[in-house]
Amino acid sequence: MSQFIDRVTIHATAGNGGHGETSVRREKFKPLGGPDGGNGGHGGDVVIVADPDVTTLLDYHHRPHRNASNGEPGKGDLRHGKNGETLYLPVPVGTVIKDLDGNILHDLVVPHEEIILAHGGTGGAGNASLASPKRKAPGFSLLGIPGEERSVVLELKTVADIALVGFPSAGKSSLIAAISAARPKIADYPFTTLVPNLGVVDAGGIRFTVADVPGLIPGASEGKGLGLEFLRHVERTHALVHVLDAGTLESDRDPISDFEALEKELAAYAVEPILTEGGEQLIPLLDRPQLVAINKTDLPDGQAMADMTRAELESRGLRVFEISAVSRKGLNELKYAMAQLVTEARDQLADAVEAQQQQPATITIEPQHRRRGAKPHQFTLVKEERGLQPLFRIRGETPERWVAQTNFDNDEAVGYLADRLERLGIEKALFNAGALPGDAVVIGDDESGVVFDWEPTMTTGAEHLAGPRGQDVRFEERQRPTREEKRHDYAERKAARAATQAEMEEERRSGLWTDDETTND
Repeated sequence: MSQFIDRVTIHATAGNGGHGETSVRREKFKPLGGPDGGNGGHGGDVVIVADPDVTTLLDYHHRPHRNASNGEPGKGDLRHGKNGETLYLPVPVGTVIKDLDGNILHDLVVPHEEIILAHGGTGGAGNASLASPKRKAPGFSLLGIPGEERSVVLELKTVADIALVGFPSAGKSSLIAAISAARPKIADYPFTTLVPNLGVVDAGGIRFTVADVPGLIPGASEGKGLGLEFLRHVERTHALVHVLDAGTLESDRDPISDFEALEKELAAYAVEPILTEGGEQLIPLLDRPQLVAINKTDLPDGQAMADMTRAELESRGLRVFEISAVSRKGLNELKYAMAQLVTEARDQLADAVEAQQQQPATITIEPQHRRRGAKPHQFTLVKEERGLQPLFRIRGETPERWVAQTNFDNDEAVGYLADRLERLGIEKALFNAGALPGDAVVIGDDESGVVFDWEPTMTTGAEHLAGPRGQDVRFEERQRPTREEKRHDYAERKAARAATQAEMEEERRSGLWTDDETTND
């Protein structure tokens, strides 16, 4: 027996970005042919899609952890890593995405609508992409950024035009089986229906859906019975049909008292906003169109009970129908009345969509020209205190992303990060904030941030280079000497050798040199 799950918590992890490659092309007679490291691939996203063919969240109840694939690392010879595949999570239409605190993030009411739940990490750049006229041979590459991790609550709310509400065993399941092709479980005991049932009804060419909501009892809005679990499935509907039991055997119940008890529970239930094609709607359940169907009038006492209560219900401005789901008495009139309510609701929704489309779009006017040297504010700097010592915290998407991309085991990569942070204006901001050499500076939060002692005019990463940062003397082009230059160099070496020999001969004749064998004799 399959389970109906309409509320789950899932934990989604997007794919990590692949690391960039540090590589140098090597060819015959050209051992240092320049950088050729490829970029890492981007991590896969986690996407939730509203699938009309999916009816339950059962799959996520059994497997709440979902991970997208990682991007592949770059390789030499300018081979870029493959991007990770996007992970699609199909959910029923009408699923609401909430954070763990209960705040609505998105409402999937349109079939095939997609929303990116977790973004994949960006792949790191290879050293070939980091090369420039001033940095001809980067000896480093950038790391891939980890993918986002997100935990959300998926809550299913049935998308239907009409909702049947009533006490247990009032005949709601029999009614939906009589007017549609739905075949819910029907039995003569309370709470037979444990899951909402949907049926498609055709009345005069107008097709609409009807939801059979499990039975409500007094206190349902506070969690008693099954009402609180399934009252959320009433929120999507345009209208309500109260199915009242005219043949109940309980002495303290009658259609009037049942109707008033249902109205009380519907009024006490807090409706959440519904994001529809026409915009956000917040309509209390009692403010929606309502019909009353007095069921089981085929019973001997049922018709008498209907006759006694109909006038009271109609005096409250309600349209009342005497029906029998078994003998099909009054079902056609009830179906056409439902179709009329659905048609009116659809017309109002179409007008709301048209009015929303006619509203002028909001235009954000930005300066056409920005002052030379001016940059958008991409970070914040806050002075804190830790251990009676000043600490400067820098937050911002750009500097934190740069830190995550840096391999701190590579001095040149650290120097590249220092150059980027200086160009962003962080060093100037530290000066203006009163930072002194040696003060602690942290980029990011306490968990993943990087702490360092600030030194103005930082040159980290350049000490090990034979030339200016970003240059490598190994890749400097060397010109071959001409034939005339070779002859000139040869003549100079020959003249220097002749002069040395002449000097040595003169020293020998002057007696500065002696023969060891002659001295020993």
